[in-house]
Amino acid sequence: MHDRKTQCCRYTGPKHATMTSSHHVIEADIKEEPHNANRAAPGISYFTPLQSPSAGTALVTPETKSVPKLFKPLKLRGLTLNNRITVAPMCQYSAEDGHFTMWHTTHLGGIVQRGPGITCVEATAVTPQGRISPEDVGLWKDSQIEGMRQVVEFAHSQGQKMMIQLGHAGRKGSTVAPWLSSGDIAGKDLNGWPDDTCGPSAIPWNDKHAMPKAMTLQDIQNFKAAFASSVKRALKAGFDAIEIHGAHGYMLSEFFSPVSNHRTDAYGGSFENRIRLALEIVKETRDIIPQDMPLFFRISATDWLEEIPEISESWTSDDTVKFALILAESGVDVLDVSTGGNHPLQHPHAGPAYQAPFAVKVKEAVGDKLVVSTVGMIDNAHLANDLLQNKGLDLVTVGRGFQKNPGLVFAWADELDVKVQMPNQIRWGFAGRGTENLKPIYNFLELMV
Repeated sequence: MHDRKTQCCRYTGPKHATMTSSHHVIEADIKEEPHNANRAAPGISYFTPLQSPSAGTALVTPETKSVPKLFKPLKLRGLTLNNRITVAPMCQYSAEDGHFTMWHTTHLGGIVQRGPGITCVEATAVTPQGRISPEDVGLWKDSQIEGMRQVVEFAHSQGQKMMIQLGHAGRKGSTVAPWLSSGDIAGKDLNGWPDDTCGPSAIPWNDKHAMPKAMTLQDIQNFKAAFASSVKRALKAGFDAIEIHGAHGYMLSEFFSPVSNHRTDAYGGSFENRIRLALEIVKETRDIIPQDMPLFFRISATDWLEEIPEISESWTSDDTVKFALILAESGVDVLDVSTGGNHPLQHPHAGPAYQAPFAVKVKEAVGDKLVVSTVGMIDNAHLANDLLQNKGLDLVTVGRGFQKNPGLVFAWADELDVKVQMPNQIRWGFAGRGTENLKPIYNFLELMV
């Protein structure tokens, strides 16, 4: 179990068990209840019906001979995912001074109650200047914990898992929401900080973005300290996992690539120097979080600049493979493989699952040392399952699919002819009144292999 305090339970109805903030159940003082009692989810500060098994769990019928890998559970240290569909971190540009608003509560709640393997909160800034836009979520002060804690508690009330992606926008900070423009600066009149962006070197992302300050060694130490403080706040909010954001041209990604990192000190130049800051962040995060908590890392596998003649050096898939092997020995459990975002001349070869080959290349190199996820234009269940079943990957991460359909897990289960659990409040409208006698996949070890 995670070494964190059991959440306070103000609900005074029948008690069935205690539950930690990471929803691992401990049986305690279970009393006989009246027939047909609508049991409460344990360890929650309000009444909500118990979901057992939780939504998204594959159910076994008498006709079940096998279960697609997409719907097989996955154990990550002390956490077990009901299926292998991960909700991507998706910026909503809807926060107030870094705090969750009702948009975040309803947006995340509607998805998480429908049973993804784990849901990731959007890129969350560890400093005010680390936001992409003035309306980004942050975790740089204690007052930002409570809104997140409430969403996490709701997820746990449904038997679901939540993680948070922590990061810093670096030189891509202080821009406006993307539906307003393509990367325009958020000036001081829009609560921006165009004179206070920073990165490894004083190189702007493009001519629309602010000119960043090259970080001093003290700036780097301050960033590391801020990151560590945000990790500690994430634990107080009750998250089940942490993801370090090292992709898409934001801070750590900027340090990786020679196109954005022109430093000549210990954090620039050689490959080893350019990955140094990320490894320091990994180490401090791993030292803070419980031993049984999984640590995710998102990376851009390539800058997509290999075909640009005027750029001789960039971050490539070979660099990612080399780095992945180091991460596997540094306490990272899951590598979430994306691409691009670090240079305006990038030339991605977009198409269905276009980033999957990079994830496959990593998986072939790391084997069982690292769980590998792929993301990007995975728009149907057969494609998603093929990436796992036949390409050897472990997880698929989906963003826009969940934006369009919060019940994507149910839709993909239907596509693959898999029976999965729905929340009771939704299930009975489809399955009828009364209980079902189907058993969760956890009861059939031979189907989980």
